Amino acid sequence: MDINTLRAIVTVVSFLVFLGIVVWAWSSRNAASFDEAAQLPFKQD
Repeated sequence: MDINTLRAIVTVVSFLVFLGIVVWAWSSRNAASFDEAAQLPFKQD
């Protein structure tokens, strides 16, 4: 295995991790908690 094969593997794995984060961030299960967190700076004490 040469360095270019290793670089290609790291690139593909990084892209898959990125896609996983995007899917997690846009999933409907997390929408309520993200909306609540987005409103925290505007809440009055």
